[in-house]
Amino acid sequence: MNRTTETDTEFTNTTNSIPVWKRYTLTVTEAAEYYHIGEGKLRRIAEEHPTADFIIQNGNRLLFKRQRFESFLDNSTVI
Repeated sequence: MNRTTETDTEFTNTTNSIPVWKRYTLTVTEAAEYYHIGEGKLRRIAEEHPTADFIIQNGNRLLFKRQRFESFLDNSTVI
């Protein structure tokens, strides 16, 4: 029997069964919750870095490439 723990479901979107930490892209809301950075700040980062390789624009939807954004955060001293 497959049992899930609270930590397994902590960052799992209810509409999708893939955990956040395994996803290729994150929405602004998911990224804000996962990285503990405000949605406004994430949108400002995207505006300040329009050609960054960690951003995907799907119509009006802003998506962050999780691993590349983590690399960006690792190399940043201030956000």
